[in-house]
Amino acid sequence: MLTSTVHSKSPGSASNTSSTYDEARTQNQNQSRLSFFHEESSHPITLKFEDLAYTIKSQSGQDCNLGLPNSNSTRTLLSGVSGVVRPGEMLAMLGPSGSGKTTLISALAGRLPGKVLGCITYGGQPFTSSIKRKTGFVAQDDVLYPHLTVIETLSYAALLRLPNNLTREEKIQQAEIIITELGLTACRDCIIGSPLIRGVSGGERKRVSIGQEMLVNPSLLLLDEPTSGLDSTTALRIMATLKGLARGGRSVVTTIHQPSSRLYWMFDKVVVLSDGCPIYSGHTGRVMEYFSSIGHVPGFNFVNPADFLLDLANDVSPNRNQDEQPQDHQGRLDYIGDYISIKQFLISSYKTNLQHLVKDDIYQHAEDTTIGIQGTSPVKSCDKQWTTSWWMQFKVLLKRGLRERRHESYSRLRIFQVMSVSVLSGLMWWHSDLSQLQDQVGLLFFFSIFWGFYPLSNAIFTFPQERPMLIREYSSGMYRLSSYYFARMAGDLPMELVLPTIFVTVTYWMGGLKPSLVTYLLTIVIILFNVLVSQGLGLALGAILDLKQATTLSSVIMLVFLLAGGYYVRMIPPFISWLKYISFSHYCYKLLVEVQYTKNEVYECGIGVHCKVFDFPGIKFLGVGNIWWDVAALGVMLVGYRLIAYAALRMIKFH
Repeated sequence: MLTSTVHSKSPGSASNTSSTYDEARTQNQNQSRLSFFHEESSHPITLKFEDLAYTIKSQSGQDCNLGLPNSNSTRTLLSGVSGVVRPGEMLAMLGPSGSGKTTLISALAGRLPGKVLGCITYGGQPFTSSIKRKTGFVAQDDVLYPHLTVIETLSYAALLRLPNNLTREEKIQQAEIIITELGLTACRDCIIGSPLIRGVSGGERKRVSIGQEMLVNPSLLLLDEPTSGLDSTTALRIMATLKGLARGGRSVVTTIHQPSSRLYWMFDKVVVLSDGCPIYSGHTGRVMEYFSSIGHVPGFNFVNPADFLLDLANDVSPNRNQDEQPQDHQGRLDYIGDYISIKQFLISSYKTNLQHLVKDDIYQHAEDTTIGIQGTSPVKSCDKQWTTSWWMQFKVLLKRGLRERRHESYSRLRIFQVMSVSVLSGLMWWHSDLSQLQDQVGLLFFFSIFWGFYPLSNAIFTFPQERPMLIREYSSGMYRLSSYYFARMAGDLPMELVLPTIFVTVTYWMGGLKPSLVTYLLTIVIILFNVLVSQGLGLALGAILDLKQATTLSSVIMLVFLLAGGYYVRMIPPFISWLKYISFSHYCYKLLVEVQYTKNEVYECGIGVHCKVFDFPGIKFLGVGNIWWDVAALGVMLVGYRLIAYAALRMIKFH
């Protein structure tokens, strides 16, 4: 059985830095004893990237950096970036905001849409599904389910990502070990939280995100701004954890905005970007020597190298008079010209003095010869794309979805909404009978409209809210899209069908509808059928459009369905009468009428005069009598809307 040892720091430790390094060493020692990490993930990977370039179409015809007119409609985000990180090394990407750090690390993680020029290799191979399983990627924003606890988050990730040759108990124990290794024991049973829900701290959230990637014992770990928004002590602990992972034989690459000097000296190599172009790439200890050799010396001796590098990347040179300001229009042009010359000087100096050294480092070992992305045939891999079966993914995702969304479907506010409308409608139609046929028909139409609009408006938010999580997990190869989709559909059944059943039960008997158990049960079945069809339409709209567009369009659709439902307008003009055939509310209303009344049933249409119910004007023009056609129409909509939603999810660019 596996064990992990937790070492406590003595009060007399020399400094925070040394104690943090001790923690990193301890974590590294413990990490090496985790035999649950499967062998495939322990294979070392040397990451090499050479002459990377990436451009996008600019939405305006102006240069995004200078604000000057530009006839070129493209914007260069990366240009000529090269580097290498080997097992045991930690590489940092420095640069100001907008310099291309996130673009570069996304390209290295294989999550950048479009075409990336240049060569990227992982242990001499291009990016494959096998490499993806050995690579961990932690985005800048922590995308986690807010209502799951820390142990639940890591346990579900372990069940999805670890291979089938491990038992469920071994996978859960793996999550427990990660919690211990990352110092999350104190918050083990705390929910993750969100900006509106109190949960774990920012540093703990970041460690949970890192822990999800550590579960598969990645040989290559990529992190985008792991210290963003954290205090210096928490940032130091996280970087010490990453340093320990690197010492365990992993290649670690991270972007970082403005590290302290303590953080800076943890890195083995650094790549400095300015507007997508490299101005330095190499070992951290040679930075000051290099820039001094090209005439850029800090103004004082004790300076944080990271601050000095960011000043240079921001075109703040110690050789420039910072108080100098342009006085007129011509001076502004001169100032801009000076800006361009300094930037070009740093870039050209890199190309002249460093670029060949970086490429020599890339080709240092013959066994690491790179294979370019372009002009090569893909490497065939006999590895399976998925580590777990479809059925296992379905079960885990279903259970996770039920635990995460139980607060949403059965929230007090939602229960209050449904029950208040149910009781109010029951009181308004209190004990109606056939003598009030118009009112009874109105109640049936209210059923179809309310349980058409309510589930539609709720379902619209499903995929827009879960899209960031879906993109992150699917891009990591955690599960198939089909297993996620069917688990989501199955999880909605108990969540979405309980409240309509209670609603109909209360209102049906209070409203005085036919006191027949069979009719009551058929009414519930029809309403639930309508709920599923309406929900499918909402899912399709949410998957195809953004939230604002989907909400607006759903309001228009429900207004059209309301008018074409057959209750308000009986004689619809022929040129627009086709609208009722695409309205699920129309078919639901017809079915409710057909099960509520029989063909020979009569009502008192005058004093001593009885008329057939189906001759009532509000029913006669519905065209009742084709009950199975109505069921078939709803069935086509039920399947069709969900197929559209699935196809729309398939079209998402999972990068």
